[in-house]
Amino acid sequence: MINSNVALYTATVFSILSFFIFWTQALASQPHILLLLVDDLGWSDVGYHGSQIKTPNVDRLAREGVILENYYVQQYCTPTRGSLMTGRYPIHTGLQHRAILSLTPFGLPLEFSILPEKLKDVGYRTHLVGKWHLGYYTSVSTPTYRGFDSFFGFYNYGHDHFDHTHGGFLDLFRGEKVARGYNGQYTTHLYVQEVEKIVKEHDSSKPLFLYMAFENVHDPIQAPKKYLDKYNFIKDKDRGTYAAMMDVVDEAIGNITEVFKEKGLWNDTLVIFSSDNGGDPFYRGFNYPLRGYKRTLWEGGVKACGFVYGQMLKRKGVISRDLIHVTDWYPTLVNLAGGAIDSKPMPVDGFDVWETISSGAPSPRKELLHNIDFPEKRSGLLLTYDTWYSGAAIRVGDMKLLLHVPNATWYQVPEEGGIAPDMDEIWDQKTNIVELALYNVSADPSERYDVSPKYPNIVRHLKDRIHEYWKTAVPPGIVPEDLMALAVAMKNKAWAPWRDTCNAK
Repeated sequence: MINSNVALYTATVFSILSFFIFWTQALASQPHILLLLVDDLGWSDVGYHGSQIKTPNVDRLAREGVILENYYVQQYCTPTRGSLMTGRYPIHTGLQHRAILSLTPFGLPLEFSILPEKLKDVGYRTHLVGKWHLGYYTSVSTPTYRGFDSFFGFYNYGHDHFDHTHGGFLDLFRGEKVARGYNGQYTTHLYVQEVEKIVKEHDSSKPLFLYMAFENVHDPIQAPKKYLDKYNFIKDKDRGTYAAMMDVVDEAIGNITEVFKEKGLWNDTLVIFSSDNGGDPFYRGFNYPLRGYKRTLWEGGVKACGFVYGQMLKRKGVISRDLIHVTDWYPTLVNLAGGAIDSKPMPVDGFDVWETISSGAPSPRKELLHNIDFPEKRSGLLLTYDTWYSGAAIRVGDMKLLLHVPNATWYQVPEEGGIAPDMDEIWDQKTNIVELALYNVSADPSERYDVSPKYPNIVRHLKDRIHEYWKTAVPPGIVPEDLMALAVAMKNKAWAPWRDTCNAK
């Protein structure tokens, strides 16, 4: 009996020690994750793509890491952010379109477990600094209810970079409370100060997930004077201001890099850099030689600047041309952190692309649904410049099919002699619908040569794939405006969740 008890005790101790060793090793192997998302960054607007905008910090990280030259996001900010957080295509979350106004109760469905929640499950400390734009209809839709330990930023699609108002009301929050007292301070500078505080106070024994969601270079086009002066050589004044805004982003990334190094975290940090969609030439973001821009499914709207940096990469200083999509970050990062992928309420659409990025293995992704967003007839939905539907597009291998998409053209950057379009010009293009077009985007990345007459079998196959996806789509989440949002904003002089509280402080 004594021997049996000793054996049982020994086995129990061994099991506990084994679990402790396993858990310790797992924690030791978890990288810190720094996710840098730049708002409305154009393909043409980083130094490593030949831009005259000065981005030395971005360029250095890109060239010392893995540049993703076949990397895609969604055509709008909200769909991209939803796909980033869930690993699902917008048709599977209801985020086919984007949140247009503060009055729209539009956001991420609560039934999805999102990236920060999955990382918290395996010990990460999680922080969001910057833009949320995934709903605040009720408090439980906001970042600190969705897996973030802290939040300093704003809810809507954009706000004034100096007074932090959106539509006349303050939109700046610390956690769940309105953040007042920052008027006159440039938003990105506030964000860097917040990041520095988070990193300096971080417990280094814990893995860190820091999501830095810049407001720059989203309109309104504003920058402090010292950055504007660097771009006096650009004759288009608004383009010069846009360049200054990107200069601010690059400086911010340099400062964030330094605080990670000072804290001793840098060598164990994985950096992901991405735009949320293509640039908007009306607001002076350019994508040339790509066709199209933000809001469209042409390459200029969905092909994004992106790279990965980190000492844990098995290869560095290379360009990857493997197909990668923003939905792939969710499974890649959760797996890398040792977490579990949540397949409810539906399986993820993303792939784990770590070995593709790190080692150069072939991408598991051979097909990419860009979006399905056909016009709907629903009462209360208004057709405006921003709410025009984007149609559908899919890529399989080298071939990309577009169906019922608003037309778009090419815009060269003003520094190279290009002229920015006015609103009427873009509107005219968007009301000129291209019913069907097929491009070999590997051979023709600028989408100049429609080869649909030449390849009817490919057209038929890709149309079939779109229809298969369409069968799985959930209804779009965009709904008529909710005037209660305005009532609460007027009462509090600030935007806030409006369906469960009327007393934001």
